[in-house]
Amino acid sequence: MSPLRRLLHYFGLHKTALMMGALCVVGSAAFSLAKPLIVGNAVNALTNAVARGEMIRYGLMLVGAAAFEGLFLFLQRRIVIGASRHIEYEMRNDFYDHLQSLPVSYYQEQRTGDLISRATNDLSAVRMLIGPAVMHALSSLIVVIGAFVMMLRISREMALISLTSVPVIVFMVKHFGQRIHVRFKSIQDYFGDISARVQENLSGVRVVRAFGRERAEATRFAEMNREYVEHNRTLIKLTATFYPALHAMIGLMFGVIFFIGSRKMIHGVLTIGAFVAFQLYLGRMVWPLIALGWVTNLFQRGMASMVRLHEVWSVAPEVLTTAGERVTAPVRGEIEIRHLTFSYAGASRPTLRDINLHVQPGETLGIVGRTGSGKSTLLALIMRTFEPPPGTIYIDGRPIESFPPTQLRQWIGAVPQETFLFSESITENIRFGRRDATIDEVNESARLAGLSSDVTSFPQGLETLIGERGITLSGGQKQRTAIARALVRDPAILILDDSLSAVDTNTEEQILRALREIRKGRTALIVSHRVSSVKDADTIVVIDDGRIVERGTHEDLLARDGYYANLYRRQTLEEEIEEIA
Repeated sequence: MSPLRRLLHYFGLHKTALMMGALCVVGSAAFSLAKPLIVGNAVNALTNAVARGEMIRYGLMLVGAAAFEGLFLFLQRRIVIGASRHIEYEMRNDFYDHLQSLPVSYYQEQRTGDLISRATNDLSAVRMLIGPAVMHALSSLIVVIGAFVMMLRISREMALISLTSVPVIVFMVKHFGQRIHVRFKSIQDYFGDISARVQENLSGVRVVRAFGRERAEATRFAEMNREYVEHNRTLIKLTATFYPALHAMIGLMFGVIFFIGSRKMIHGVLTIGAFVAFQLYLGRMVWPLIALGWVTNLFQRGMASMVRLHEVWSVAPEVLTTAGERVTAPVRGEIEIRHLTFSYAGASRPTLRDINLHVQPGETLGIVGRTGSGKSTLLALIMRTFEPPPGTIYIDGRPIESFPPTQLRQWIGAVPQETFLFSESITENIRFGRRDATIDEVNESARLAGLSSDVTSFPQGLETLIGERGITLSGGQKQRTAIARALVRDPAILILDDSLSAVDTNTEEQILRALREIRKGRTALIVSHRVSSVKDADTIVVIDDGRIVERGTHEDLLARDGYYANLYRRQTLEEEIEEIA
């Protein structure tokens, strides 16, 4: 779907309101065009004789035309601008919904600030196209055509002379409009760069201050801000040339018409009233032509923004949230992986190669390996954060692509490697895992995650508000909150992706003790760089360079004296040294 077709789709959703608005535009234009005729007839009447009753009649006709013009003008603005606001509302919701459906890989390549700029500035520019631009374009078109027809009736010669200026005006509008379109798109793109810079600096304010980069970042922002001003100045220069040139052309046309009309009146070919009416119609025709320049500007800006929005809309979701048949039977949690090989887009070699695993319902699988070996990728594929090759991953004997992703993720309680918390209370962050969770369930999840001891020191307990991304909490407190968020779901499958890395060994032992009870009856996948986190697992696999190189229980792997055994000895020695120190 092209940007224009997408825009027309939203127009179609409000065609009744827009048609009513168009009728109001016609009504407003009709009464606007009636006023010069009334004035012309009144002037002619004055040249013959001054009749009080006749003047009152013309005055009432003029007041009535103005009143109806104002009424229709009010209605057209209320209906058309109101419809544009509704369309903006729908577009913003659709844009946000689309952002929610895009693959994680898309966000790895995009800047948050630029996406925010598209969802705010660009959508506002599109609304201006839908509302004021369309309304004024239609009104201007009707008035220009109507005024020209009336001018033809008064004097064909003067009307045709007036028409000679229209091609020049159209050329100017097209020439400047194209350049305005290009400049405005570059301005919006650069504003996205500025937004991204600000968002990154605010999110990474601790890093900025830790390295004493406040002044350097402020200087860099000032440079970008100055560049943004220069980008805008180029657009201002275009509009500053466009409008005066347009006014000059129109002024020249008025001068020519006044000269010709004066000669016709002197020779008695044209009455004073007709000449006054012609001048008024010329004015009615000219100002919409000037408005067309502004409208063209809005159209160019709006379409430039629509193209930017379409660039995001044209990115297809990696996983169709409605795909698959919903399952009514309770999930058992059996996971089977058959010959799984997976590569990221653009990668020169596979991240995972020929992975084969079978986890029975209620079993715990521990996964260890070097950084970058593919552990987190494996978990992401099970959750369909990335789409695995068909027929490689099965849940309860069915390929995961046969389930709707939303249902699949309802069965899973996941704690990602990088913890993300929202700027809300701890309770609301835990409830994010299940919105209907009671306060007792929230408290129990916090207790199982080892968060209870910390909560007592918070000013408002679990209702304490935390900063953006949980900035007021320590690394361990963030991870435990994330664990509580997963546990409150009471999931059939529990996934922990190195989620105990930021807690000390004592706290880790408390959480693991609680998790041993929680894991009973549910399948658990635990990724960790600590052997202590996975040693109680029913099966442990070691992944290296995308392959499973070791597999067995804790005792089996120690007996093999491979990577796992070396890792265990090294970590045991480190713990002994810490105790001595």
